[in-house]
Amino acid sequence: MIGEDRQRIDKWLFFSRAVKSRSLAAKVVVAGRVRINRDKAAQASELVKPGDVLTITLEGRILVWKVLGCGTRRGPADEARLLYEDFSPTPTPKGEAVADAIPALREAGSGRPTKRERRQTDRLLGDD
Repeated sequence: MIGEDRQRIDKWLFFSRAVKSRSLAAKVVVAGRVRINRDKAAQASELVKPGDVLTITLEGRILVWKVLGCGTRRGPADEARLLYEDFSPTPTPKGEAVADAIPALREAGSGRPTKRERRQTDRLLGDD
């Protein structure tokens, strides 16, 4: 399973199952969504080697992977996981607020304003 010392980034992303196709991997790299050791990868032909750290932005997720080896084929997921070590931050579960989010300023129990209440505030503010 371990190939040569270096491999093209588009092939490596495809073999590691980060993306579904090699052409999609090339588009992701050219779009600037892949960094190799903190440097933005400009071309799909850039080479990665074991020990490199990749930062990949896909579909609103950030993946931080350390390259452990070069692949020779796109095999099953268990085989693909042997190509990298995952250091990605854990995603926030859906429905949970982000720690940095600022809550809306409303009095407790006031609920959503009715249409009548909105009209009254508009009249008070002079927005006729």
